[in-house]
Amino acid sequence: MRILHTADWHIGRMLEGRSRLTEHTAFLEELEVIIREEKADVLLVAGDVFDSVNPPADAESLFYEKMAAISSRCGIPIAVIAGNHDHPERLEAPRQLAAAQNIHILGYPGRKPLMIPVKEDILQLAALPYPSEARMKTLFTSDPKETKIRQAYQKKVRELFDAMTASFHPGHVRMAVSHLFAAGGAESDSERPIEVGGAYTLSSTSFPADIQYMALGHLHRPQNIHHPDYPVRYSGSPLAFSFSEAGHQKSVTVVDVQADDKIADIREVPISSGSPLVQWKAEGGMDQVKKWIDEKKDRNAWVELQLHLDDSPSMEDIQLIRKHHPGIVHIYPVFPEKQIALSTENRSSLPIDALFQKFYEKQTGGASPDEELVQLFMELVEEGDEE
Repeated sequence: MRILHTADWHIGRMLEGRSRLTEHTAFLEELEVIIREEKADVLLVAGDVFDSVNPPADAESLFYEKMAAISSRCGIPIAVIAGNHDHPERLEAPRQLAAAQNIHILGYPGRKPLMIPVKEDILQLAALPYPSEARMKTLFTSDPKETKIRQAYQKKVRELFDAMTASFHPGHVRMAVSHLFAAGGAESDSERPIEVGGAYTLSSTSFPADIQYMALGHLHRPQNIHHPDYPVRYSGSPLAFSFSEAGHQKSVTVVDVQADDKIADIREVPISSGSPLVQWKAEGGMDQVKKWIDEKKDRNAWVELQLHLDDSPSMEDIQLIRKHHPGIVHIYPVFPEKQIALSTENRSSLPIDALFQKFYEKQTGGASPDEELVQLFMELVEEGDEE
């Protein structure tokens, strides 16, 4: 049996106001190609289908239409669980229609496994959507201490896994899937925390016994989590969602397993459809940026620009940069280090416009405000005095 494991699509997510829907569409089209080329038997989506509990209509349409198309054209079952970003009820609202197309959608944690016929075998799947107190409608513990909450949380999750795997038969494939934070996982800036602190962190002892593979969602970097008995893996997100992921190769995970195997074999299949996120460090200032723009450098990428300057960039420079490379998302001016500290003794003796200039230099790393900006500030001060 060959399972394709993916997660953390975050359909509907924006990048500083810029839509990623075209990239998500390209990814889902590439996903169908991979399913066909790899001859996958099952598609497994480990949560965070959408980026918010109230996704835009075009994001929902894209997801349900593509899932129906993949199920129909590829002839394979699909299993989807809710992540912490998904609204569990909203995600599984069309579950009856989806089930008719062999698409299994789970929004809330439960105690019953999915039993999915796959050719002459059965995929026994302990599927645990994002397990929180609110979604399980239970209080883990009344003790406010983080260690006690973590212990109670781990115990509850293990109980749910044990309940689901109790009916597993050794003659069929045995797997688990969930959306959670596992101890030892490497985070990136694009994940929003599951909770405050580390109370909702699971150790490997909370994972079920006697399975062949544990599929996880939540962390956006593809990675394995150490477990002594079987592979535990985050497939990672298909698109880069923050510049901390610049240079990361995105992928999906192919899982090969048979009922009589002790554990599954896994490998990565790279994804090429998403626009890369890159960082430019223009130590040569505007001349270097203009040269890169003329060379059409990273033309199809999202760019974070560090622009080294002696003074603040003009509006004309910024407009030129954005006009000729619409993928430039951030422009961070970098100035030579200057000693701009003000002592408490001489601060009170400076006029308000000089104080503003010193403040501006401190906030910008050494740039000087132009006369127009200082004049505008003084006009605002005068208006405040009059009021």
